[in-house]
Amino acid sequence: MIKLAANLTLMFNEVDFLDRFRAAAEAGFKGVEYLFPYDFHKDEIADRLQSYGLEQVLFDFPAGDWAAGDRGIAVDPNRIGEFQDGVETALEYADVLKCKRLTCLAGLTPQNVPRDTVQQTFVDNLKFAAAKAKDNGITVLVEPLNTRDVAGTFVSDSAHGRAAVEATNDPAVRLQYDIYHMQIMEGDLAPTFESNLDVIGHVQMADTPGRHEPGTGEINFDYLLPHIDGLGYEGWIGCEYVPAGKTEDGLGWATRYLR
Repeated sequence: MIKLAANLTLMFNEVDFLDRFRAAAEAGFKGVEYLFPYDFHKDEIADRLQSYGLEQVLFDFPAGDWAAGDRGIAVDPNRIGEFQDGVETALEYADVLKCKRLTCLAGLTPQNVPRDTVQQTFVDNLKFAAAKAKDNGITVLVEPLNTRDVAGTFVSDSAHGRAAVEATNDPAVRLQYDIYHMQIMEGDLAPTFESNLDVIGHVQMADTPGRHEPGTGEINFDYLLPHIDGLGYEGWIGCEYVPAGKTEDGLGWATRYLR
């Protein structure tokens, strides 16, 4: 069964962040995700989740200074302490929000650092995060991003994401497969998803070009979503897209899944 989670960073931007929980629930969503909760008190968010019967599906570890261009810091050997502090902060939020999935954005490849050092830093940070998280049943996710939207990102395809997951040798570390990013980077979505199903812990989606809702671009979601369901994937699929217009007006594609 396809389970959709509304991404509140991108969806329902017609209202303020804390009001998006109600909007998502009224639209029929049972789960929500977003990039970061840290600008809000965790109890405020927990109250919204409880009030509207929503599951907190996922959010990201602190990823550095987002406004200044950071897109994660897990690959930077000069910011290991900052990364570890961020893990502790994320786990405090995850405990209150009852969230069982946390995304570790690798970040941009640091300049003048050997690639094998960057890779080892990333793997070591993943191991640290997983060791802290798994006692609470939390999965740490590795998300490859496309290089068109995030130039210089260190992890940009499913093969590298899988390699990082396997290098940790920890079942608490899994792959976050974003259909939008992977269509841009490698295409061949259905067989690639199937070949990585054993390590996939979460899925996100948007159509391309435009990063809008399914049905606005080139991806055949009418085929792909039933295919993913038929493979036995039982996790959430996060709707991490920018609505082409008002969020509610673009949800016709999701009606069959939100009943």
